[in-house]
Amino acid sequence: MSAVILIVDDDPVQRRLLEAQLRRFGHEARTAEDGVAAIEALTTPGAAYDLMFLDLAMPELDGLGVMARMRELGVSVPTIVQTANGSIEAVVGAMRAGAVDFVVKPVGPERLQVSIRNALRTDALQGEIRRIGKRAAGTLTFRDLPTRVPVMADAIRLGERAAASAIPVLIEGESGVGKELFARAIAGAGDRAGKPFVAVNCGAIPQNLVESILFGHERGAFTGATERHVGKFVEADGGTLFLDEIGELPADAQVKLLRALQEGEVDPVGSKRSVKVDLRVISATNRDLFQRVREGSFREDLYYRLSVFPIKVPPLRARRADLRDLARRFLARFAAEESRAVSGFAGSALALLERYSWPGNVRELENAIFRAVVLAEDTELRPVDFPQIAAALGETPEELDEEPRPSLARDLAEPELERTLDAPALPLFATDGRLRPLEALEADAIRYAIRHLGGQMTEVARRLGIGRSTLYRRIKELGLDEECGGRDTKDGEAVA
Repeated sequence: MSAVILIVDDDPVQRRLLEAQLRRFGHEARTAEDGVAAIEALTTPGAAYDLMFLDLAMPELDGLGVMARMRELGVSVPTIVQTANGSIEAVVGAMRAGAVDFVVKPVGPERLQVSIRNALRTDALQGEIRRIGKRAAGTLTFRDLPTRVPVMADAIRLGERAAASAIPVLIEGESGVGKELFARAIAGAGDRAGKPFVAVNCGAIPQNLVESILFGHERGAFTGATERHVGKFVEADGGTLFLDEIGELPADAQVKLLRALQEGEVDPVGSKRSVKVDLRVISATNRDLFQRVREGSFREDLYYRLSVFPIKVPPLRARRADLRDLARRFLARFAAEESRAVSGFAGSALALLERYSWPGNVRELENAIFRAVVLAEDTELRPVDFPQIAAALGETPEELDEEPRPSLARDLAEPELERTLDAPALPLFATDGRLRPLEALEADAIRYAIRHLGGQMTEVARRLGIGRSTLYRRIKELGLDEECGGRDTKDGEAVA
């Protein structure tokens, strides 16, 4: 999967070399010339880095200092440290400081690929585990909702403002965009973090039970009320009450809700006394609530009470730049939960997902990947694992599967070293009609593989199924030395 990677090194030559390798692998590389510049880059509003390569030995603020500063600022970016000193002390110090991997300069392309792949895969899974834990503890914040899209970043900035206040918030957005997660982030980033968070879907409550579920009831208040029930308002006392699909609330319940918000107390069904509550109410809707006010199906006074601070969460089709990150997170979680050895996406699968409009938004993407992980028969997800998405686009998964597109998870799948070159079939017969000797066919195969893989000799040997020393020997025996530059070929050097 293409990632945004920050390179921090005071040596400009090392920065350029590593940047060139990362770009060759299909990643977006950005650079910082020292530790101070790295902290500035990491704390820039809207900055979103998937990974950081950090030099340990730098003037003013070294690598360990950068990681210590990141902990102080609460910045979490998986970090691979690199240095010319490969001592045990340096490795132990870097790992204790929070590094996920350690490489010694100069790092080869294969080692680099493995480090990136493992770091991104581990970060995706750890990120999901961290979000699940913080959600359960009521401490989820907007730092746990990274985005690369300006419109989503604007919504998050509004959410952070709302979290610092007790102002009533109305979250607007289509079904499946993550309104409840957004509400949890507001609660977790405010002074009620860690306190009860009670979510109620107003559209799923039977109309005759709305008052009982929201405000509670006394035993014997109505037929079937065999026990006392405190209600959602009392359950959320001291914390946050999230009223999802607030527009579906019936008219008589709207009156009681307005009074509860104004007075800070509720009247349980069948009770002679009001119950004081101290909570924050966050509401959400997937419909145009003001239109319902104009239609007379929603109280105007309640609308203005709830929508003091409206926030619009954009649909997934408006934040396609986040699709890859979301897909990687969901894949890591479901692969772990289902104990499946699925580690990435085929490029054709990503292209399919990016062409789809996602009317069900993030929830639909999550469910589609869950289903695909269960269906997958390979180590990466392919279009055939998304039959419903392909059918919605009027395409055939089997035909899409044949397209040799680059991988969504370049870091999670095969190294992307291929270039777009013509690949003619090797002729078995010479111009005189006789079969060509095996050595001639072998020479053609090696010649093309070297050109096709850009001179990465370790990769050439692996793809041809021979050892690297055997490859060098056959190059010499077949008289291909001059074509390879007339010298020993090393990884990373162009040979044709």
